Amino acid sequence: MNVSTGGRRIWSRGATAALACAIILLPGPGYAAPGDPDPHTDKSIEDIRDELDGLYREAEVATEAYNAANEKAAKQEKRLTTLRKDLTRAEKRVKDLRDLAGAAARTQYRGGDLAATGIQLLLGDHPEQALDEASQARQAMRGLVNVSETQKTAREALSEQTEAASKELRELKSSRADKAAAKQKIEKKIASAERIEAGLEEEQTRRLAALERQRSREAEARWTESGGSSAGSAGKGKGKGRAPGGGTQVSGAAGKAVGFAMAQIGKPYVWGAVGPSSYDCSGLTSAAWAAAGHPIPRTSQAQWGGLTRVSLSSARPGDLIIYYNDATHVGMYIGGGQIVHAPRPGRDITTAPAASMPVLGVVRPGA
Repeated sequence: MNVSTGGRRIWSRGATAALACAIILLPGPGYAAPGDPDPHTDKSIEDIRDELDGLYREAEVATEAYNAANEKAAKQEKRLTTLRKDLTRAEKRVKDLRDLAGAAARTQYRGGDLAATGIQLLLGDHPEQALDEASQARQAMRGLVNVSETQKTAREALSEQTEAASKELRELKSSRADKAAAKQKIEKKIASAERIEAGLEEEQTRRLAALERQRSREAEARWTESGGSSAGSAGKGKGKGRAPGGGTQVSGAAGKAVGFAMAQIGKPYVWGAVGPSSYDCSGLTSAAWAAAGHPIPRTSQAQWGGLTRVSLSSARPGDLIIYYNDATHVGMYIGGGQIVHAPRPGRDITTAPAASMPVLGVVRPGA
């Protein structure tokens, strides 16, 4: 073997080994399991999912605070309008009485006939039964005292109404400030979540979707194993009694509420919205029951606090399932272990397993 040939063989072996090493080191497609850390962020898909869920949860808590402040402000504005009308009437009453008292005093001073002052017509129960001239002097003194006392009462009422209107105005300003603070927090949390989702790669998005499907299956299993098993069995089986979305048919007001809510599927979640083109979670449930002829409180917290509570095992279509310890999410049970709800920003109204979130309890409108 000559040196030239041997050198080429040695180089060939070396090049082949180097090429093999290079191929091994080249980045290839990732096939990480759902729990594996993401190579770009060092966060697992579960971590990313939990972070997103946390941000949207905080946004939903702030949304309920916004809704509550908005409801309070609306009631205060209505009350303030009424108080202002009362205040205007009271001010006019005091002015009329002041004018009348002055006219009566002037007439009495002159010793003239008080019939022209209008006291008897304004204060008497039966103005057609005027007193004869013989008793007018004595009656005039009484009329003057009555005017004075009535004027004092009217002034006191005016003072009370002025104070009440001022208090309502202060509370209204406070409610509006709470509403503005909640709005700012909502928008900040949603923006943070949207930035995370926008930065995800296609593979990460696919894995997140797979993780959500897995959690959905686990939620269905939990409902079957929990106290909701008897309620969940209502929609099992096929054929008669089955409603769109996996629920069961139900009549009466509850049926109307379920039908309304199901008809909104596909419309977007928008925080603070009560329809008709978009809803938040409690906006959907309150609008559905209003359409059924049974208005209920606007927020999920007020629904939890103000409606009749029933056991999880006795849940039936139309009932509202309240979620989380602070009662900040709500969905409408439709049977078959499913709810219809407005999930969160960026999502549309849809059905979901009733156990897909921590259940606080069940309430029944119209009970």
